[in-house]
Amino acid sequence: MEPKPYSRLSPKRGWSWETPPEKIPEEKIAETIERDVIVVGGGISGLAASARLGQKGLSVITLDKCAAPGGHGWQIAALDSPVMRQYGKKIDKYEFVRRWLDVSGNQPNEDMLWLFVNNSPKVIDWLLETIGEDVDKQIYSAPFRGPVFGEYQGSHHLLKKADSEFKSKGGGPLLLEVFEKDIFKHGNEVRRNVKAHYLEKNDEGRVTGVITSDQEGVYRRYNGTRAVVLATGDIGGDMEMLERFCPIAKTRAIDVFWPETSNYGDGHRMAYWAGAAFDDAPWAPVMHNHPYGRFDSFYLHVNSRGKRFMNEDTWMQAKSTRIVMQPEPSWAFAVFDAKWLDEFGERFDLIGGQGAMPLAMAVNDVKWDPNCGLAQEVQGYIDAGKAYVADTLEELAAKMDVPFETFKKTVDRYNELCALGDDPDFGKRPELLTTIVKPPFYAIKMGASLLDVMGGCLTDKNLNIVDADYKPIPGLYAIGNCCGGMYGVDYPLLLNGNSYGRAFSYSLALGRILSGKDDE
Repeated sequence: MEPKPYSRLSPKRGWSWETPPEKIPEEKIAETIERDVIVVGGGISGLAASARLGQKGLSVITLDKCAAPGGHGWQIAALDSPVMRQYGKKIDKYEFVRRWLDVSGNQPNEDMLWLFVNNSPKVIDWLLETIGEDVDKQIYSAPFRGPVFGEYQGSHHLLKKADSEFKSKGGGPLLLEVFEKDIFKHGNEVRRNVKAHYLEKNDEGRVTGVITSDQEGVYRRYNGTRAVVLATGDIGGDMEMLERFCPIAKTRAIDVFWPETSNYGDGHRMAYWAGAAFDDAPWAPVMHNHPYGRFDSFYLHVNSRGKRFMNEDTWMQAKSTRIVMQPEPSWAFAVFDAKWLDEFGERFDLIGGQGAMPLAMAVNDVKWDPNCGLAQEVQGYIDAGKAYVADTLEELAAKMDVPFETFKKTVDRYNELCALGDDPDFGKRPELLTTIVKPPFYAIKMGASLLDVMGGCLTDKNLNIVDADYKPIPGLYAIGNCCGGMYGVDYPLLLNGNSYGRAFSYSLALGRILSGKDDE
């Protein structure tokens, strides 16, 4: 007998999100509104897709349950761009794909990975064309430079000029303004405070539209003659979905996604009820060191019990993952002494990476300058209660609320390793070992914040959501963090800003696919 095929639909275990809601009675639906495309979700991916679809001549309504758009990211990843060429940066896409698959446990769908890679060189050109001349351009040029894991230099910062009409300084918030303006320019709409309840199908199994309600409780049907596109974000706010798909993300200090009502897996649910298949678990969490002090670098890391627990010579995502795996309370500290600023400057070209140095001091091939503001940043953490300084290790341990005897043994052992010039305990590069002997002593608190969970609906390379047999569900598409296929296990910081890079790359593809018009 043939074995039963493995199904990527969640096994029936009584998860509340598996059960679809009751259908709204037809007499309660006030009106039906029709456009070429209905985009459900008005965050960064939804607005990007809607803007591109409008540029391709399609009529679009974008629906969002929040009162305002949310976009917290800053960096935009691309494998090639005019800005990169200006600074002599080049990424070998074949090597990039091999490394991406390696650090992602070989779980990504290579069709989806290549969709991002091959559209990527067009992304920055498209953004600059859409924004106009109202922007300054930077390249993040301080990637993590570890002996095994290294980051590529293709992360872009787009900043408004002083006389810009836009309000936001740069990054995601700026692009939200840009995309919304472009949507209106092409005669399309964004409707907010609109909650999507479920998708509708016709007798042939095609997804035709979505049933919604507004703040007044008025129900409407929005039909997309060409497509319904889910751009509803991720599942990070739903603890039950995290339990099923990404349990490690449940242990975090704070959530960074906003508005607070966003990212609760709304699109995942609606797609599931319509027959969509999902990525295999575990999904990849995006966890960064944001809750407390963001500067940690290569200095000694100890957990909340005063013990060293990792090789500090690694990148921010890895540190955040290791922190949430520590005993409760799940935070840690970067510990150093009065020599810290000189030690950092001496090793400026050895480390890099977010958390190792602030974004603002690491662009356009910047060189080390002790007056760059880093000392003031650390003092700001101290003033805000996110870092501590003391004249003795015992006083510092008390401020950190860690056991002094354990902490003292940890520091003594670390100093022994520094004198030895070798780290047999955790394998840190010898050139990054620095003693903790000269008062005052410092400790910056570290913790993991959850930005996103990268996992979702399986699609084909046309972004058409598929069922468990990999058959496309007609009329139903996904983009952004509702779309699966490109991640596995962990969020790869090989190229910072790849979440935005993927969203914009897929937006370009979606414009071609749904309009039938090639890019010029």
